[in-house]
Amino acid sequence: MASRLFRQTAFAARSASAALPRVAATPAAARCFHASRPAFVKVGQEVPDLEVLVEDSPGNKVNLAAEFKNGDGIIVGVPGAFSGGCSQTHVPSYITHPKLKEAGQVFVVSVNDAFVMKAWADAMDPIKDSKIRFLGDPAGEFTKALDLDFDASAFFGNHRSKRYALVIEDGKVKSAHVEPDSTGTDVSLAGKVLKDL
Repeated sequence: MASRLFRQTAFAARSASAALPRVAATPAAARCFHASRPAFVKVGQEVPDLEVLVEDSPGNKVNLAAEFKNGDGIIVGVPGAFSGGCSQTHVPSYITHPKLKEAGQVFVVSVNDAFVMKAWADAMDPIKDSKIRFLGDPAGEFTKALDLDFDASAFFGNHRSKRYALVIEDGKVKSAHVEPDSTGTDVSLAGKVLKDL
């Protein structure tokens, strides 16, 4: 009786697993920053070579690995466009910093769509004096490749980006400034990130 019950249970388990869809690795997952998923991006690693970021419209793709072949700069990651800390403290610290022009190319990246990021850019820097470019990461693929995503469902309803700033030199991370609590405004502010420029 026990043997028959075991065979029935094993058959049911095999049938259930056969019914599950097979998930193939996506190109973004295959090219992730880390195979072992450490705490977050490390100094010396290359900018992810992904064409998933968007600027101004969904069809205008931006690849930051390609962008940084033309010069150094900074990637500023924020939890969400139009949110308090991002709009009142974090991004303004870069827009108004006197050394911003010495920093090279500066990109603000958020897990938002292209239209939201364009509207936010227009609100934050209407005359485009700072030359900061605002990029959407609609599916969070770039953020996940950096291993800088976190569960922000309590605030935004989905996974978002930790607050960070990465100084990029020769296509690689020269220094990583990641907020330890994911959302604070301390180590990733322009005053600390740009002090050595």
